[in-house]
Amino acid sequence: MDKQLTGRTVFITGSAGVLGSAYVRRMLKAGARVAASDLPGDRADTLKDTHQGNQNFRFYDLDVGDEAAVEDIFKRIFRDGWKPNVVLNNAAITGELLMGAGNPFPDFANTSVNDWERTLRTNLTGAFMVARQMDRDIVGRYPATLVNVASMYGLNGPHHAIYEGMPFKSFSAYSATKAGIHGLTVWLAGYWAQRDATVNTIAPGAVFNEHSEEFQRRVSELIMAGRMAKPDEIADAMLFLCSPQAGYMTGQLVNVDGGFSAW
Repeated sequence: MDKQLTGRTVFITGSAGVLGSAYVRRMLKAGARVAASDLPGDRADTLKDTHQGNQNFRFYDLDVGDEAAVEDIFKRIFRDGWKPNVVLNNAAITGELLMGAGNPFPDFANTSVNDWERTLRTNLTGAFMVARQMDRDIVGRYPATLVNVASMYGLNGPHHAIYEGMPFKSFSAYSATKAGIHGLTVWLAGYWAQRDATVNTIAPGAVFNEHSEEFQRRVSELIMAGRMAKPDEIADAMLFLCSPQAGYMTGQLVNVDGGFSAW
């Protein structure tokens, strides 16, 4: 593979999940330095073990909902001698993450304000705080790229029936935050336009993550491609958005959903 990201230092939030870890792997393969971050825990330990010894990989503990931690993150990276010029706002609370934590999925009428606000804090306020810190520490000092990660459910409603009997559900706060992500993108794209920074949104579709055959069947019937995505197929599109080849793109929403949004 062409080393199209040579000379780029990519900072990624939510690096230890199924897509985050794919982004880390593909960015490293493309020649980037990768400053990965996530909450401490088993998933983070697995990511660190996978890339241990790679001089182009570093890991930083980070809760994107912690304002003080976000305000310090780029300074930590600078102190280590790296200058991140590409940032991926990928951290999110998802249905599958909640399932893994053993959290129940209440119906809408019983959704607590606490759960709603906790999701907003991570998925949207966290993305805002990371972007705000880019504005303070990076944008205008050297060329920069921000990619915000939305979802197929950011601009399209879920088919609730496909979740019947499944251990995880689509939930309202997720859709609301992922719609908000692109609003942040288009606002920032214009705000940073004269400061040599681009901002785009990627909206992944349904990504396979050890789903049951029944769920795969249900969701695949809604997708033109007739199947769920492989993580690397989303990472390939992300790779382009992080590369110099995307230098004339800003304020755009890129759907990578197998045609889900095009029916």
